[in-house]
Amino acid sequence: MGSLRNGTTGEVVAPHVSRARAPWTRALGYLHRRNVDAVEGLWFDRCSSIHTVGLRASIDVVFVDRQHAVVRIVSRARRNRVFHGGAQAAAVIELGPGVAETRVRIGDRLRLE
Repeated sequence: MGSLRNGTTGEVVAPHVSRARAPWTRALGYLHRRNVDAVEGLWFDRCSSIHTVGLRASIDVVFVDRQHAVVRIVSRARRNRVFHGGAQAAAVIELGPGVAETRVRIGDRLRLE
């Protein structure tokens, strides 16, 4: 687990972000949760789309390219939808609701420390 930092602004976006490496974690993400706090997040490498089918919690979704530059932001992603990051997306970060809309902009470079 590490801290997600906006390398462009220097601000900590979320202090408790984990990489979703295990197949079970990658498959479930936050589907089993009712709430996702503003301090936590999940980083999915080699991922350019996600779904919110069955998701009970509200989340923000950030898509980044191979250099970890933000290419798309979905604030308060609606449930029962599929979200694509586009051709440049190489990873997805799920965050608590409202976090991305206040701490991340398109083009910002994010890093997990």
